[in-house]
Order: sequence, then C-alpha cells, then structure tokens
Amino acid sequence: MEQKSYRLIDHLKFIIPSIVGVILFMIPIKFGGNYTIPIAILSNWLGGLISNQLSLIMMIILIVTAIFTLIPAIFGSNVFTKTPFFQKLFSVSLFWTITRILAAVFAVMTFYKIGPEAVWSESTGAVLLGDLLHTLFTVFLFAGLFLPLLMNFGLMEMFGTLMTKIMRPLFKLPGRSSIDCLASWIGDGTIGVLLTSKQYEEGYYTKQEAAVIGTTFSVVSITFTLVVLQTVGLDKMFVPFYLTVLLAGLVAALIMPRIPPLSLKPKTYVNGSDEVLNESAPEGTHILKHGYDKAIEKGRKEKSLYQFIKAGGEYVLDMSMGVAPVVMGFGTIALIIAEYTPFFKWVGVPFIPVLELLQIPEAAEASQTVIIGFADMFLPSVLASSIHSEMTRFVIAALSVTQLIYMSEVGGLLLGSKIPVNFKDLFFIFLLRTVITLLVITGVAHLLF
Repeated sequence: MEQKSYRLIDHLKFIIPSIVGVILFMIPIKFGGNYTIPIAILSNWLGGLISNQLSLIMMIILIVTAIFTLIPAIFGSNVFTKTPFFQKLFSVSLFWTITRILAAVFAVMTFYKIGPEAVWSESTGAVLLGDLLHTLFTVFLFAGLFLPLLMNFGLMEMFGTLMTKIMRPLFKLPGRSSIDCLASWIGDGTIGVLLTSKQYEEGYYTKQEAAVIGTTFSVVSITFTLVVLQTVGLDKMFVPFYLTVLLAGLVAALIMPRIPPLSLKPKTYVNGSDEVLNESAPEGTHILKHGYDKAIEKGRKEKSLYQFIKAGGEYVLDMSMGVAPVVMGFGTIALIIAEYTPFFKWVGVPFIPVLELLQIPEAAEASQTVIIGFADMFLPSVLASSIHSEMTRFVIAALSVTQLIYMSEVGGLLLGSKIPVNFKDLFFIFLLRTVITLLVITGVAHLLF
C-alpha cells in the first residue's frame, strides 16, 4: 500500500481551519447565562450594534433585489452574462420575480406602516422585517463568511469517511451529512439549511439526499427549545422534553427518507450524474487513515485567501438576496392567513378525533395549534399557553419543535435555496412529520403525566 507523505503545512491547513470551524459552529459555550455557539454570539453582537438600522438595511436589500431581478426580466436574461454569479442570482423565473417584488412591497409597507394593517401589524410583517430578518441577516453574514472553514478544508471528507457506515444504513445519507445535522442541532436550523444547500450545489449530495437533509435534519436549536418551553410554562421539564424531541425526531428521520415525497426525489446530482459518491475506505486501508488522507487532499487545494473571502462574500449575497425575499414574501402571507382568517382552525378540525383517540385533554383547543405551525413555529406555543392541561401543553410544544417545516423561517429558506423541494413537497412533509412525531410524543407524554 502506497504511503502518502505530507508536509507540516498540509496537516495544518486541514487541522487549524477545521478546529476553528468546529469551535464557531458546533461547540456550545456559556454566554450571558445561556449555552450558545460562537457564531450566534457574533450574530447577536452585530444585531445589537446595528439593531436600529437593520429593518432599514433589510428593506433596502429587498428593494435592490427586486430591481436587479427586474432588469433581466425586462432587458433579457443575457444582461448579466459577463458576471455568472449575478446571472444566476438575478435571472430567475417569473414566479420568483413576482415573489421578490411582493417581498419588497411588503417590506416598504411594513417599514413605513402604510396600506392594510394586516400586512405590517406586530403579528405579521413586523415579526419578519423587525425581528426574524434581523437574525437571518446577521446569521447569513457570519455563517456565509465562515462556513468555508467547515466545507473547504477537509472536515466534511473526514466525517464522510468515518460516519458513512452509520448514516447510509440508517438514514440513506452520506457520512458528511452528519456535520449538517450537528451544525443544525447545536447551532441553528438555518445554518443546517445553508450548509446543505452549498454542499448540494457543489455536487456532494443527490437531489434526494439534499431534500432529506434539508427537511429532516434542520432541527431547532437547544436555545430556542428553551424559549418554547418557557412560553408554555414547562421550563422545569427541559430534560424529559428535549429527550422526547430527540426521540420523535429520530423516528421521523428513520421513516421520512423511505416514504414519498422524499423517496421519490431523483437520486441524481446537480450535474445530472447518478454515480453515488463513494465515501468508504478501500480494502486494506484503515477508515481513520483514509478519512484523514482525503481531508488533507481537500485542504491542500485551498491556496488563495482571496478566493476564500470571495466565495464567502458571494454566499452572503446569495443567501441575503435569494432567501430573504422568500421569507418576507411567503412568511407575511402565511402569518396573515394565520392571524386574520380561521383557515388553520378549519384545517385543524380533522385532528380533533385523532387527539381524542390519543386521549389528549382539551383536544378541540389543541387541534387549532396542529397545522398553524406550518406558518410559524412559535404560534402553536403562544396558543398553547392558555391551555390548562400540562400534558397537552407538553405535546403541543414538542410537536411544534419537531414539525420543522415552518414558512416564516426554515420553509422559506428551503424554498429560497437550491435544495430541490417545492411548496407542495414542504406541506406534505410537514403533515407526515406531524403525524409521525405526534404518535411518539403522545406515547411519551402518557408515561410522564
């Protein structure tokens, strides 16, 4: 077997950036009395520093995005051919052009509080422009700049080799997806979506794998789970609650890739190839050594600081201008429907007999919260806070965390990303996750209460 020899600089080019990336995205540290990750600390610090200007900044970004998207729509799609990055970013279909224009209009209405109050009220447009988009902007900025530390210096190759024998049989996923899962779980679901989208675009995931990871493993962070628990008055039950969430999420992750719509997604890569990426070690080679060799080879290809910064900057622009309009457009419409129409109450009615069959107290009240999570993850907990039964509040809170697909954030991000899922896919996945995780959560709740 040929023994590969590397220089000290080759080892350091893999080890140092990867360690820094892991620290930034995956190591929880205690800060301000809570455990969080350094990227979130940087994001919150910047958010606090420019909080008074962030709504204005996001409105300007949304307006500029709409204007630049109209240019190829009016003057032809070759207008940006000299700059392929802008060509890909702004030359989009009619549907996404309308979405971006609508998002800009919603942002202006919300910022200046003009037009129908349903658009800009504190529970609709203001939630997005004045709160969620602030977080997304600062997360996009730091995550975009620093994600290459996880992706470009060999860490994904190392974990791909080490984890493939676990991820493939259990979840039908490549080993490198374990990094996406960890980044989501410890950090934030948005970071998981960003990482997955980028890996898919670079040809490491098939369409099916990208769709599975984006909709199944973009889990809610530990920090936000605490917020949900406090809202329903059950913060004393954090340990059993989080263990329940993990169990329900694991069961859903085992089932979802094996049933439609995810099982029907093409097993082809972004370039059309269907040859599965082989992450396993060759015969006679130790898995750890093979993973380390692949990591070193990947790290050696990174030779330019300028390219590193350019790639990060383009990614920040791609996510800010590609995703923020989807979150503002779809999120506002979803919240208007949730707040000003009985739609989600109506679609929750079929769940009343199901909840009664599962012996969940106050089933009629609980049914109203089941589907509303599709609009925003926080809405079920807000509605549940007035329910008397602790068991029912526990079930609703855990369900809202495990449903994952909510249009005001992760759902909007998925639609705005390159991950191959559409609105119909997301709604069916949301319903399936709801049914699967509800059964698991209810079973645990009956043991606890």
